[in-house]
Amino acid sequence: MVASRYETAFKLYPYAKVAAQSDDAPQRHPVVIVGGGPVGLSLALDLGKKGTPVLLLDDHDGAGLGSKAICFAKRTLDIAHRLGAAAPMVDKGVVWNVGRVFRGDGQLFGFDLLPEDGHRNPAFINLQQPEFERFLVDAIRAAQDNGAPIELRGRNRVSGLQNHNTHVTLDVDTPDGPYQLEADYLVACDGARSALRDMMGLSFDGRVFEDNFLIADVRMKADFPTERWFWFEPPFKGAGQSALLHKQPDDIWRVDFQLGWDIDRAKELDQANIRARVDAMLSSQTGTVPEYELVWTSIYTFQCRRMQQFRHGPVFFAGDSAHQVSPFGARGANSGVQDAENLAWKLDMVLKGCADARLLESYASEREFGADENILNSSRATDFMTPKSKISKTFRNAVLNLAGKHSFARPFVNSGRLSLPCVYDGFALFGPDGLDGPAITRPGAACVDAPVGDGFLLDHLNGFTLLAIGGPVPAPVTTQGVTPKIVHIPAPSPLLTQRYLGTAETALYLIRPDQHIVARWSGFDVAAVQAALTTSLAKG
Repeated sequence: MVASRYETAFKLYPYAKVAAQSDDAPQRHPVVIVGGGPVGLSLALDLGKKGTPVLLLDDHDGAGLGSKAICFAKRTLDIAHRLGAAAPMVDKGVVWNVGRVFRGDGQLFGFDLLPEDGHRNPAFINLQQPEFERFLVDAIRAAQDNGAPIELRGRNRVSGLQNHNTHVTLDVDTPDGPYQLEADYLVACDGARSALRDMMGLSFDGRVFEDNFLIADVRMKADFPTERWFWFEPPFKGAGQSALLHKQPDDIWRVDFQLGWDIDRAKELDQANIRARVDAMLSSQTGTVPEYELVWTSIYTFQCRRMQQFRHGPVFFAGDSAHQVSPFGARGANSGVQDAENLAWKLDMVLKGCADARLLESYASEREFGADENILNSSRATDFMTPKSKISKTFRNAVLNLAGKHSFARPFVNSGRLSLPCVYDGFALFGPDGLDGPAITRPGAACVDAPVGDGFLLDHLNGFTLLAIGGPVPAPVTTQGVTPKIVHIPAPSPLLTQRYLGTAETALYLIRPDQHIVARWSGFDVAAVQAALTTSLAKG
């Protein structure tokens, strides 16, 4: 039986005809999002909770089949927590902070991505993408019940796009026939094979690496720890130069095998051949082959590509539609959710008249920088994992030899540099650093969590915020109709002091709605805060 192109893991927003489909004139919307993956759903939820009306169109009616992305990083969980979606994700997901790197039968070294206390969320959870999307839709439904102006339309496929520079007209196909709608702003979150990008004739440039990897999601009972295990030169037959093992919820394990470049894809996807590889891996690690079920399999080719520009007038591209990286390092979905958070507050401010459209230019400049950073890290990891020349392999093997004996060499071992939040050092919307404070909380960086009272700091950072640590309560500051919320912490915890004060006695931080630090000072100066706030709104 051939699966329907609309078959889903979860039917989250079934098709229903709306009155606008029968209107003669296209209905106008402030923001239309195309694509119901993690990026589109995060953006819709963020805008709706801010009170900005948003319509999301998806050509399916729910989360797609297959695990797809599984590693969601701490920054993504912090964003999801702000949106009211993280708790069930963490409850369902497999929490992990520890990874191990092997070469053949021996362990080279282990690492802990979050060795310190004082964070609400772990370094990573493993959670299948359909589950991640389901929890986002649950949060959207809860927000809708509280009046958030979010609309989801399933089985609404965009078939045409006209960019008028001041707005966009979309042709939409549905089971009940076509209709048109208009958008002040359109956000394409429709994936690496973006139909909207093709409709606009835009390029997607970069590098395709000469290697293929097999993904096998296996349901089985196993005693492997909840850690990231990566092998160079695995000891089990058929694994190629590298392999990876991750645990997912519901007794499902993700196994990646390197296949090489010139392969017969149909042969490699034959279940008998996949089982031979999995059997060899299990036998090598446990001495036996437990009963297991192949849940989902796929072959992917490493690619690192991006669009030249993420904004084209009223049209924005986010997530895989704008940039694509190889899976090792968990940079795809995580960077896409950061795209959504960056764009949400800027669209909200512009549509509410608190900032003019120049603010939207910063989405492209900041997230293009983030994409370049991810592509650089992903390319380096891929080159290290799959050396294509004798010299490259000699260097890689020398590093592995040293790493097994000496700690100084271990940072050079690259099995996929794992996702971290982007730091916008020196970008236009960020103000001065008037505090000789910790580097991790400098202007441009995302706020680091820390204990505050019975909770955590990030719980208090919604919208523009003035964070005052020690000293008196600062006076309210208003610029361009924006008045940052004041959070005063007179007696900081040791971890908050370590992460935000350093050796200073007092500190004042101006923080954007996406929890990135605009500027910081040792004390309050109303003119300095007003100037930094004006700069952050692109008014300076």
